[in-house]
Amino acid sequence: MIETLQQDEPVAMPVRTLGKQARGMAGYTLLTALMYVSPLLVFIPASLLHCGIRMGRRAAWLLLVLSGAAAALLIYPAAMSSTAAEASASYGFLLGLFLAIAVPGLALLPMVERGEKFGRVLLYALVLSVAGLAVTELTMRTFANFSPYAAQVADMHAQTAAMVAQFVKAGYPADRFGFVQKWTDLCVPASLLTAVAVAFVFSLVMLGRLRAWRDFLVRRTPDAVIATPYRFRFLALPEWLLFAFVIGGISPLLSGMPQQIGANVLVIVLFLYLLQGLAMFRMFVAGTGAGPMASLFAWMLLGLLTLTGIAPLLLCIAGLFDSFFDFRHFNRKDHSDESHSH
Repeated sequence: MIETLQQDEPVAMPVRTLGKQARGMAGYTLLTALMYVSPLLVFIPASLLHCGIRMGRRAAWLLLVLSGAAAALLIYPAAMSSTAAEASASYGFLLGLFLAIAVPGLALLPMVERGEKFGRVLLYALVLSVAGLAVTELTMRTFANFSPYAAQVADMHAQTAAMVAQFVKAGYPADRFGFVQKWTDLCVPASLLTAVAVAFVFSLVMLGRLRAWRDFLVRRTPDAVIATPYRFRFLALPEWLLFAFVIGGISPLLSGMPQQIGANVLVIVLFLYLLQGLAMFRMFVAGTGAGPMASLFAWMLLGLLTLTGIAPLLLCIAGLFDSFFDFRHFNRKDHSDESHSH
């Protein structure tokens, strides 16, 4: 399940003067630093990977340091004019982005250069992000006496309490929502990792559509059919993730820290299967040859079903069972001998 490109002539590596390289690095640094302090933070890994592919790994690591420092300078004036707790929260958020998204994103560069499968790259990024979040928590506790995790739990608790209050005000019994508050507080780490997963999916899909990536593939394997695995429709998770699903599924039977770990594992695995279900839906829409209006109608219908709660459930189930049946290869006789991409 990979898209291919046929290249008749190899693409030569562009020659850049020192001045062009300096201007390019300055542009990358400014753009990436702005991503740290804007909703475009989901494209931080894409910027680092794009720089690594165009200018080399050393330039990408330099960009990582320069953009992080520039982002710290951007938030410094606001942090100085705020309270100590607000300043710590700002620096903790920036450090979390740096260690849980930027550093893992750049660590993916060798895998991306080798054209590793989408699902494998995504899971590797999430493992590194868990380590990055842990280092962020320890660093902020040690040097700022501030816990980003505790702040996130408090914020999530307040949001859930406000939501429950609205339902109670509408006439629903309050005792029905006790489990919601409990499990929401337990699954704060999983909620952070779902946001991280979205960032890496967006970045990998963006990278797969950039010309620099295609030119890199052609330079790497000239006079050959080039595989481009980073399309959302090709996202397929490894089969061994089913074991994590089973382990997380027993969390309601546990208590204490094992229950919290199991619950977070279950939530993030279900979210990944939801993404895989969406990738299957995207594959089927593209496979039908539907035009723009038909595709828009299909996605609007999916959105309406999402409001009812039916679509997320069906997508999770489809993503889960795709590991067994590989639905995207059904009725494809020309690919009957392919193994499941993951």
